[in-house]
Amino acid sequence: MFAFLLTLLILDALLLSVVVLLQAGQGGGLASLGGATTDTVLGGRQAVTLLTKATWWCGGIFLVLALVLSLVPRGGDSNALQERLRSATPASAPSAPLPLGGSPVSPTAPATGAAPAPAPSPTTPSKTPSPGAPAPSQPKK
Repeated sequence: MFAFLLTLLILDALLLSVVVLLQAGQGGGLASLGGATTDTVLGGRQAVTLLTKATWWCGGIFLVLALVLSLVPRGGDSNALQERLRSATPASAPSAPLPLGGSPVSPTAPATGAAPAPAPSPTTPSKTPSPGAPAPSQPKK
């Protein structure tokens, strides 16, 4: 069904293109905008020709076919493909909301409600030296 409607839509689009290109132009275009009357700019009233009616019919059919195609399922293959993609994608763990501090809570940390101790900033030196590090030298005066 989908392929048949899609074929009709493509044929209608081609026919609509041919019908529009066969119509005679208004004659004015953008050159008529400089001081011309509104009849020249807007094209005036023309007689309804067979090509004008064909344009309206092809345009309406195109819109209806496009709407119907958006509602028609593509077929059984897309459902099987979606199921394979769902089974191949790993399920992600539900994420817990972040606390007000902005740092995520690790699942192993106890939820006591107390704020964790802030980590030392990299710009301030630590007061205690590490066990393997040499002792800091005192500035000479």
